[in-house]
Amino acid sequence: MNIRPSAAIRQNYNEIASLCRETGEPVYLTKNGEGELVVMDIEAYVRREKMLKLREKLLDIERDRLAGATYYTPEELDQAMTDAIRAAQEVSRA
Repeated sequence: MNIRPSAAIRQNYNEIASLCRETGEPVYLTKNGEGELVVMDIEAYVRREKMLKLREKLLDIERDRLAGATYYTPEELDQAMTDAIRAAQEVSRA
């Protein structure tokens, strides 16, 4: 864990930016010994946000599954669509 006093961001911006990029980890900034801010590399932030959104979607899906929702594999969905198209074509021919 990288912890620096908040004054370090003003005095050593380039050093902190490099540390964030090199480690891919956030730098925690403190003021009077208390946590105040977190600084991180933009790429690490984007990865983290994508991961959090994916986890949220997976949790939603798992909640739905536990509540009894039915899901289909891509193959099952493809077969159902093929069947629906054939049925529609048969109706239009009749």
